[in-house]
Amino acid sequence: MRISMVMLIFRKDWREIRRNWQILLPMVAIPFLISVVLPTLIIVIPGLSSTSTYPVEDATAMIRNLPSNVRQELAGMTPWQVLIYVMALYFFAPFFLIIPIMASSVIASDSFAGEKERKTIEALLATPISDSELLLGKALVSFVLAMTVTVASFAIYAIVIDFFSFPVFQGKLLFPNLSWTILILGVAPTVALTGIGLTIMISARAKGFREAQQISGILLLPVLMMIFGQISGVIVFGPIVLLALVAIFALVDLFVFYLGVKLFRRERILSRLP
Repeated sequence: MRISMVMLIFRKDWREIRRNWQILLPMVAIPFLISVVLPTLIIVIPGLSSTSTYPVEDATAMIRNLPSNVRQELAGMTPWQVLIYVMALYFFAPFFLIIPIMASSVIASDSFAGEKERKTIEALLATPISDSELLLGKALVSFVLAMTVTVASFAIYAIVIDFFSFPVFQGKLLFPNLSWTILILGVAPTVALTGIGLTIMISARAKGFREAQQISGILLLPVLMMIFGQISGVIVFGPIVLLALVAIFALVDLFVFYLGVKLFRRERILSRLP
């Protein structure tokens, strides 16, 4: 495999993505919603009201389904501290897996479907580059941008939470911690790669960007299941669970990219062009 050819595809796609607000806007809006708006509405604003009974009334109900080791961490905390601790460190965690899936799927949907709409697919497939180099170059630009957005969103989220929780916890910072480090640097990249591999395969067969993006939306279902599992207390994103997810998704990534190279056929893509 020639790295120079991979980087050639990467640079070409990067130049096209920078000018396409149809792709960039969702990559900014949704992470901002998850990293700033949601924690502000649920954690920060109720605490600014001296008459709010939200923390007192709901803290016990929120931790009822959590495992015993998590409940031990909450011993001795006030209801308001419990609310911030549980919401910030546990309940919001799976939402951050939406960001790499969403960001990578938006870019990967454009990988081949967008080329078809721009009438550049024939020239691309005619270049003297192997299938694996072409797919890796397409995947690399999606991965780099998705992880950039994910890490930046987490940094903003951590600053927001630490800023408002600092006086509540008498100078103790909630971030960074081990679980979130594994989540952002381990689970998020492997989840993103799974989404990228599957979306690129969809994009190669779709007629256009919108169609590819709509079909790739199905990839959010496993993440939504993890969100509901976390909220219900069925699973908790602790270090052991997160490391297990890294291993599982890493194996899935290897299978997806092996399958992608095997199923990729330039002739089939060209034959479906209008």
